[in-house]
Amino acid sequence: MRLVVDLNRCQGYAQCVFLAPDVFSLNGEEALRYTPYADDARREQVAAAVAACPVQAILLDDRTDDVVDDMMDDPLPAAFDVHH
Repeated sequence: MRLVVDLNRCQGYAQCVFLAPDVFSLNGEEALRYTPYADDARREQVAAAVAACPVQAILLDDRTDDVVDDMMDDPLPAAFDVHH
C-alpha cells in the first residue's frame, strides 16, 4: 500500500508515530518522516494512524501495483493531446 502525507497540512501531533512507528517518525520535534510504501503486515497499524490524524493529512492508496500499471498504460484521451 502507498502512503502520501500532506506535509503542509501536518501539524506534528505525531499520533501516526505512536500508532505505526515502523512507518512514521519525527525528525526533530515537528518534521514528519515516513515510508511511502508499507507492506500488508502493517495494514492495521497504518489504518489506525490514518484514522487518528487530527488534521487528516495522511492518504492511503490501497490499489495494487497491477491497477496502477494498467492506469499508466492507458493513453490520454484526445482532449488531452498536447501535440499541435
